[in-house]
Amino acid sequence: MAAAPQALIPLDEAWSRLRQALTEHPHAPATEQRATEDALGRVLAQDVVSTVAVPPHDNSAMDGYALRVADLADLASAAEPGPSLPVSQRIAAGQTGAILQPGSCARIFTGAPVPAGADAVVMQEHTEPGAAEGQVRFTQPVHAQQNIRRAGEDIAIGQTVLRAGTRLSPAALGVAASVGRATLPVFAPPRVAVLTTGDELVLPGQPLPPGALYNSNRHTLLGLAQAAGATARDLGTVPDQLAATRAALRAAAEQHDLVISSGGVSVGEEDHLRQAVQAEGGLDFWALAIKPGKPFVFGWLTRADGSRAIYMGLPGNPVASWLTFLMLVRPVIGLLAGQGWQLPRSLPVPAAFAWPKPDKRREFLRVRLNDAGHAELFPNQSSGVLTSASWADGVVDLPPQTTVQPGDVVRWTSAAELLHPAAAACQPGCQP
Repeated sequence: MAAAPQALIPLDEAWSRLRQALTEHPHAPATEQRATEDALGRVLAQDVVSTVAVPPHDNSAMDGYALRVADLADLASAAEPGPSLPVSQRIAAGQTGAILQPGSCARIFTGAPVPAGADAVVMQEHTEPGAAEGQVRFTQPVHAQQNIRRAGEDIAIGQTVLRAGTRLSPAALGVAASVGRATLPVFAPPRVAVLTTGDELVLPGQPLPPGALYNSNRHTLLGLAQAAGATARDLGTVPDQLAATRAALRAAAEQHDLVISSGGVSVGEEDHLRQAVQAEGGLDFWALAIKPGKPFVFGWLTRADGSRAIYMGLPGNPVASWLTFLMLVRPVIGLLAGQGWQLPRSLPVPAAFAWPKPDKRREFLRVRLNDAGHAELFPNQSSGVLTSASWADGVVDLPPQTTVQPGDVVRWTSAAELLHPAAAACQPGCQP
């Protein structure tokens, strides 16, 4: 039986309803301690506050010579090509030198503590051997504090260096290590079940019968879920039967926080997912005013104990499935992971293409920036052409009823931003 038609929901409204639903039925992820070197991509559960200064002491930014600028000033009037000082000590990284005696300099290496009494480091390229053995001549002007990294100039004691909700990048792990953190408190990743529907789907490696297709959505969605920070589990392909679909959803809900599927969410006679979700839980909406991605379902599945798993049904067309994951599923995974609600941001770029036929829906075009920073269009924008998503380095977001001529400014969102929105505030020109 065909479902009653539903008005197409704008993307902004869909975002709002998703966020509201997750707020009303919050998911509290468990936390665990993870070795810092094994925490890449995990979401930090607590602020990291430094108990040390970084660097812990004034240190040299160069291989060269530590000295007192006043000593060179005293020597500047000497009748010689450049002022010279005797080398009184040698300080390597990890060593602590003696107090620098007036009228001398110290050979020093990058990262070594600057000896007390010194107020500048001269790089070795600006020196040459002095007239007497054991002396160094300085060939360039010297300024106080040059080439000295001050204690705490990077991180001060008591400074919050990483905020809870941060997805830990390689640089963030380095920051944690620099303040001595061997372990970090992180949220457990959301558990995501991925299932696909369609009797026509065949796994790669198997013979391809007449009328069949290889299941690309399975691999795309599993990869996207893992890249977004979830623990993804493949539940295989569900037959186009209502009873089998209900059983698969019921089992998936018991062990997962989020169940996503591709295909079977339209209004055809073989599309059973919406009916199955209504029987196993409930639906919020199932039609979006975007292109590609109109047949998208959001709802929930009720577990045996009365709690809920989130359900999101994606279109079967490969590009529509890819796009709706990035626009709708990815923000939900981020919220479930403890990151908070983050939407991708766009930047203005000139178009290097024409788009003469506007659509009543909001369109997302697969594009790539050329060397001039202009957006070039993949020639085939069909929702079944997955190579457009593989080729693109982002999408252009076109409002409804919008045409484009070369040189027009359009809104571009990078592929990296779609998958991992930056938590920092927008820079000039960007738009959430």
